[in-house]
Amino acid sequence: MRKLLLISSSRTHGTGFLEHCLDAIKSHLSGVGRLLFVPYALADRDAYHSLVEKSLTPAGIEVDSIHKAGDPVAAVQSAEAIFIGGGNSFRLLKTLYDQNLIDPIRTAVDNGIPYMGSSAGTNMACPTMRTTNDMPIVEPPSLSTLGLIPFQINPHYLDPDPGSKHKGETREQRLAEFHEENDVPVAGIREGSFLIVDGDSCTLGGDKSMRLFRAGQPPEEIEAGSDLSFLMK
Repeated sequence: MRKLLLISSSRTHGTGFLEHCLDAIKSHLSGVGRLLFVPYALADRDAYHSLVEKSLTPAGIEVDSIHKAGDPVAAVQSAEAIFIGGGNSFRLLKTLYDQNLIDPIRTAVDNGIPYMGSSAGTNMACPTMRTTNDMPIVEPPSLSTLGLIPFQINPHYLDPDPGSKHKGETREQRLAEFHEENDVPVAGIREGSFLIVDGDSCTLGGDKSMRLFRAGQPPEEIEAGSDLSFLMK
């Protein structure tokens, strides 16, 4: 049974790194002594590891980083839980392919290892990374990601600003373009929100509503705390 915590952003205004969702993290990782962190989305992996350690060690969670492991595949296979952090989704996915980690991570999660993702790490849980906000600074061999859930997520979802004079596409317009070519639902989760997946159940956590986009339908506002299990079918 897959156990996932999919966070829109690791920071929110006025809070420290992961502070806004720390209670959800502690609940998700209950019984876990050591967490395997995947820092591949950022260039400075040592600093990223230190940041996560500083945030989670006081909560009783020891953090190992996969970039310090001699055998990354073996590190995944022996992990108690996995956390893939945010940053650039293209760099992250390319490195996961380069290190031959796609199948081992998927297998570990299928075997019940808790998975946690933030931003780019949340994108990795989707079938593809086609709804990321990131610039393609590198080219992965495929846009297919871990496929831990059957729908797409757009982290850091931003509502259109009616007073803006900016003439570029809004996030809503870009997701409409996605649905011109794809029929997979997209959960636009705002900063401060996260999805809790336990087997076939899915719940919207945090204190923000989300925006659900489906092909051929108007966007739907979903309130915080709502049951989203219908997206898992």
